[in-house]
Amino acid sequence: MTTYDDRASLTDLTTTAERVRRSVESVIEGKPEVVRLSLTVLLAEGHLLIEDVPGVGKTMLAKALARSIDCTVRRIQFTPDLLPSDITGVSVFDQQRREFEFKPGAIFAQIVIGDEINRASPKTQSALLESMEERQVTVDG
Repeated sequence: MTTYDDRASLTDLTTTAERVRRSVESVIEGKPEVVRLSLTVLLAEGHLLIEDVPGVGKTMLAKALARSIDCTVRRIQFTPDLLPSDITGVSVFDQQRREFEFKPGAIFAQIVIGDEINRASPKTQSALLESMEERQVTVDG
C-alpha cells in the first residue's frame, strides 16, 4: 500500500531529478538521452561506461553532474605504471605522532572518471573493479 509519505518522497525525488537534468543539459547541449541515462545510473547507484572519441564531452558530463548535485569528482588517468595504491590510497607513517595516517586515493570521490582503464595493469584494474563491485577498497593488503 502506498502512503502519503511515499508519494511525497517520490514527488520530491522527481522534482530534484528534473532540476538536476535541466542543470546538466544547460552544459551538455544536444544529448538529452545521454544526460537522462547518466542521471538514471546515478539514481540507481550504478556505474556508467561511456566509450567515445576524444572531445565529445564525456568528462564535462561527469563534472556537470557532480556540480549539479554538489559532490566530489576525481579523474584517474590509467597508465601501465599506475599502482593499485595510487587509486585506493596508502598509509603513511607520521613521525611526529608516531602512527600511520591513511591518505585516501582518487577512488574515494563520489564520482570517479577513469580514462583509458584498459592501459592499467591487471592488479590496478582489479583494485578499481573491487571498489565498484564491493563498494570497498583493500589497502595495504
